[in-house]
Amino acid sequence: MFNLLLVFALAPFVLFMVLLLFRRLTLSQISIVALVVTAAIQQFYWKIIPLSMLNSATKGFFVALDIFLIVLGAVFFLEIMKDIKVIENISRYLESVSKDYRVQVILLAWFLINFLEGMAGFGTPGAVVAPVLVGIGLSPVTAVIVSLLGNSSAGAFGAVGTPIRVGFAGLNVGNVSWFTVLFNGVGILMPVFMIYILAKNQKNRKEHFLEVLPFALWSGFLFWISSIAVVGLGQEFVSVIGSLLAIVMVVISLKMGLFVPRVSRSLFFRASKEMSVPLYKVILPYLVVFVLLVIGKLTLGSVSFSFPWGYVQSFNLFNPGLIFIFAGIPFAFVWGRKGLLQMSVKKAIKRTIDPFLVILSMSTMIQIMVSSGNNFSNLPSVLSVLAEYLNKATLPLVAPFIGAFGSFLTGSITVSNILFGNILAKASTLYGMSVSAVLALEISGAAIGNSMAIADIMAAEAVLGLKNKTRDVLREVIVPCLVCLGIIGTIGLFVFR
Repeated sequence: MFNLLLVFALAPFVLFMVLLLFRRLTLSQISIVALVVTAAIQQFYWKIIPLSMLNSATKGFFVALDIFLIVLGAVFFLEIMKDIKVIENISRYLESVSKDYRVQVILLAWFLINFLEGMAGFGTPGAVVAPVLVGIGLSPVTAVIVSLLGNSSAGAFGAVGTPIRVGFAGLNVGNVSWFTVLFNGVGILMPVFMIYILAKNQKNRKEHFLEVLPFALWSGFLFWISSIAVVGLGQEFVSVIGSLLAIVMVVISLKMGLFVPRVSRSLFFRASKEMSVPLYKVILPYLVVFVLLVIGKLTLGSVSFSFPWGYVQSFNLFNPGLIFIFAGIPFAFVWGRKGLLQMSVKKAIKRTIDPFLVILSMSTMIQIMVSSGNNFSNLPSVLSVLAEYLNKATLPLVAPFIGAFGSFLTGSITVSNILFGNILAKASTLYGMSVSAVLALEISGAAIGNSMAIADIMAAEAVLGLKNKTRDVLREVIVPCLVCLGIIGTIGLFVFR
C-alpha cells in the first residue's frame, strides 16, 4: 500500500521528466499534461476535497499572474532600451574599457549578463550577449559556453527577484535572500572557468590563464560583494542594482589598473565603436527604475480578493513589472521611434504567454499537492510522503543538486523552485532544520544548474545559427557546474553540522 502511495506521489514528476527528455513537446504542453495527471490522481486516488482543488487552482492563477506582469514589464522595458540603443551602448562601453579580449569577455559574459538576467531573465542574457562575444572574436561554440557560465549566480535573483517571489510563493522565505547571497559566493569561480575555457586552445595556455586569473577572481568577488550590499533593499534589487554597482566598481578598478593582466592579448584588431548616444541617456532609464522600485517597495501594500466560496487571496501591489512599464512608457515616447510602444507591447506579450502557461500549470499542480492532505481517503499529503524519503543528514548536500536538476530540465530557476521548494520546505520542517537555509541551498544550486539548461543552450545556439552542438556545449559546462554544486552542498553540510 505504502509503495503504491509513493508511486502515485512521484508519478507527475516522473511523467514531466520523461516527456521533457523523450518527447518533442513544448514546456507549456508538458506542464499542462502533468497538471491534468496530477488532478486525476488527486481526484480518484487521494479523493481530495473539491473545494481544496478549486482553491489550489485559484492560488495557482494568482501566482502565474504575478510572474506574467513581471515578465511582461521586464521584456517591454528591455525592448524599449534595445530600440533606443541603450543596451548596445552598454556593450560598446564595456568593450572599450580594455583592449584585452579576456577582460572584455568577463565584462560582457559576467557583468552584462548578470545585469540582463536581473532585468528580464528567461533566456534573454545569452541571446543578447552571445552575438557580441562572436563579434570580439570568439568562436560561436565558445561564445555559447562562456555565456552559459556567466548566466548562473545572478539567476537566483533574476527577472527582478522572480525565482524567490514566485518560485517560493506561499512559503516562509524570511531569510532566504540573505542565505542565498551568502551561498552565491561560490559564483566567484564562474569567471575563472570562463578564462579557463578561453585558454584551453591556446599554445601557451598556462600563461594565458594565469595572467588574467586575478582579474577573474576580482570580478566574481565584486558581484558577490555588491549583492550583499543591496540585498537588504529586497530580492528585487540584487541582480539589477547589484549588477550596476558591480559594473561601476569594475570599471573604476580597471581605470586604476587594479588586477589588470600584465600582458594584453587580442584575438584580432577591432576598433571599438564609440557610443552613439550620450552617457546620460544610458544611465537615466535605470536611475528612474531604481527610484520607482524603492518608492514602490516602501509605499505599496497588498489587496485581498474574497471569492463567493469563501477563499481569500492576497495580491501584492508592488510588482516590479508594473514599475518597468511605467518607467518605459515616457522613454518610448520621448526617445523612441514611431510605433515603438505598440511593438514593445506585442513582443512582451509574445514572450510572456509561454512562461505564464508553464507557471500556471506548475504552480497549480504543486498547490494541489500541498492541499492533498485535505481528502476523504485519510491519506497523508503528497509532500509528506515525499519528504519522508529525504534523509536529514544528506539534505543540505542534495538540496543544491535537486535545484540544479530542475533548472537543467526546465530551463527556469523559478519553475525548479516551484517543483521542489515545497517538498524541501516540508522536509526541513520535518527534521527541524532552517527552511530558509535549505531553500537557499536549493535556489543557489538551481542558479548554477541554469548554466547547463537545455532550453538556454538551444536558444543561444539558435541565435548564432549553430546546429547539433548541444552535446559539445554540455561537455564543457557540466564540470564547472558540478564543482560549484559540490562546494555549495559541502557548505550546506557545514552549516547544519
